[in-house]
Amino acid sequence: MGAYILRRLLLIIPTLLGIMIINFALTQFVPGGPVEQVLAEMRGEGDVFESISGGSGDVEVQLEAASAESDYIGARGLPPEFIADLERQFGLDKPPLERFLSMMWNYMQFDFGESYFRSQGVLELVWDKLPVSITLGLWATLISYMISIPLGIRKAVRDGSSFDTWTSAIIIVAYAIPGFLFAIMLLVLFAGGSYWQIFPLRGLTSSNFDELSDLGKVGDYLWHITLPVLASLISSFATLTLLTKNSFLDEIRKQYVVTAKAKGLTESRVLYGHVFRNAMLIVIAGFPGLFLSVFFGGSVIIETLFSLDGLGRMGFQAALQRDYPVIFGTLFFFGLIGLLINIVSDLMYVFVDPRIDFEKRES
Repeated sequence: MGAYILRRLLLIIPTLLGIMIINFALTQFVPGGPVEQVLAEMRGEGDVFESISGGSGDVEVQLEAASAESDYIGARGLPPEFIADLERQFGLDKPPLERFLSMMWNYMQFDFGESYFRSQGVLELVWDKLPVSITLGLWATLISYMISIPLGIRKAVRDGSSFDTWTSAIIIVAYAIPGFLFAIMLLVLFAGGSYWQIFPLRGLTSSNFDELSDLGKVGDYLWHITLPVLASLISSFATLTLLTKNSFLDEIRKQYVVTAKAKGLTESRVLYGHVFRNAMLIVIAGFPGLFLSVFFGGSVIIETLFSLDGLGRMGFQAALQRDYPVIFGTLFFFGLIGLLINIVSDLMYVFVDPRIDFEKRES
């Protein structure tokens, strides 16, 4: 197993390098950049996308305006020396290859640079925003498992019953509803939108959080995360429940279960003594991957809707502003986490079922 883990760790290097090369190359062809963003704000346009897309739908007019950009800037009192100085400050005066190699060399030394527009280091920004995203990802994943596994087992045992039918209907509806739409519905119903003001509209804590007792802080924290976590777990809950049910059904129909029942073992003993371990292999081993999907997948929309200052929202804002150090730094950081969690997922398979040997499978 040690040789397999070593190979997987070594594969992280070319994989991560490939991810960074592809994304760095794509940014070279995307319209706009940090310099254009600054110029757009100085002209009072607010956002670089407004200057790129324009107010009219005439493509030829937009292209003509883009080609005359330098003349327009000069007419508004922004000399070419000023533009060149901006490019130098952002490090865009160097060739792309040189910039990429310099960036990767700095990343190897865990130097992720400083944000163009926030005056903070990338690692400091990630560290500040990380608790919010971890809160959403971890709570949503844990609650999904706590509900989905017992429900999936119950549905497998009572397959075809009325309980299985109406719970399947609920699960299908939950799977079909997009997370952002469910989040909006929760806000409208329970956060003072049009009905009840039960939960707060934004943030993870109240303004007087520091003045509360320890028990009060826990209650305030749980009060604030209830709606965001519910919005985050809806799709994963549906998927995990069906996965658990199908996994148990597949095992229940196997010959060893029939043999165990023929020996006189009770249904509970057969289910939890024999079936459970085999059926839960794929479910438990998928925990890291599910956490990663909740952590990265739905965090942007959920954090934006509930005004949570997390990694997803920060990454979205960085993409809009073309804040390259934040974009590439977080991409490198998250890519590394994702690759490591994939290795953890494989180790979970071995932990749940020691009979699995990845080294023999590869040979």
